[in-house]
Amino acid sequence: MTLDDFSQFARRRVDHYLTQNLDQYVPANHLQEAMAYSLFNGGKRVRPMLTYATASLFDDINELTDACAAAIESIHAYSLIHDDLPAMDDDDLRRGKPTCHIQYNEATAILAGDALQTFAFELLSQSHHTNASLKLQLIQELIHASGRHGMVTGQMIDLTNVGHDINQQALQQMHQHKTGALIRASVRMGAISVGMLDRNNLTQLDRYANAIGLAFQVQDDIIDITSDTNTLGKNQFSDEAANKPTYPKLLGLEGAQEFAQTLHQQAIDAIKPFGDPAQPLVELANYIIGRNH
Repeated sequence: MTLDDFSQFARRRVDHYLTQNLDQYVPANHLQEAMAYSLFNGGKRVRPMLTYATASLFDDINELTDACAAAIESIHAYSLIHDDLPAMDDDDLRRGKPTCHIQYNEATAILAGDALQTFAFELLSQSHHTNASLKLQLIQELIHASGRHGMVTGQMIDLTNVGHDINQQALQQMHQHKTGALIRASVRMGAISVGMLDRNNLTQLDRYANAIGLAFQVQDDIIDITSDTNTLGKNQFSDEAANKPTYPKLLGLEGAQEFAQTLHQQAIDAIKPFGDPAQPLVELANYIIGRNH
């Protein structure tokens, strides 16, 4: 299966699961409209792809894998809504469309983000997922990745360092939380969803996920200055305009590109022990480094 085929498979599967579970509560119709606007606005579904690719390394994808992929994408969508708010990055364009608070209003965007966050845990805790031990472990993985130990702290570090010069170690710590934690959870939760709890396998997957999680952010910093607004789907030079710390700013453009390639190789090396079944994860690592938006 080519990466394009796998991407379409993952998108169809996670979008179907999200649609099935979102449109169920009539009093929340307006809220659900804003939630759906941000969930289905052209995202690449990289994180669900990682979840499905990792699960398929060890067993057949199941409904708990679907719940993991959907929950992770819901958390990701909530984070983008809140990132774009005037009090945060104050962006008016996301994936070529008005951001949620522009399309609706600021209060609706805040509540849509709040609802998407809790929707993620609703998906994971549903009673028809009968393995209580696996459910609890998956919920704990997502809590750790998305809360104060992960993404939220990363965003806090980001906001408090606007306009400041920080070293590479501090920048790496920020992105390991802000972007890397949820990518790592995407990989780990895929494995756990099919019952893969072997510590050695999870350690190898962590190495892969940590490398591509950081590479993802390095490449984001690069394309912010090398791709135009139409290609990006958001305003070019937005990080520079906000005076944010970035890898090209710290290492220079060529240095950042070399660092991204080093991380890419680390990711590939980490999953070599899994052999040919890991090819979708290899292709995803290639995509993360090669993308221009």
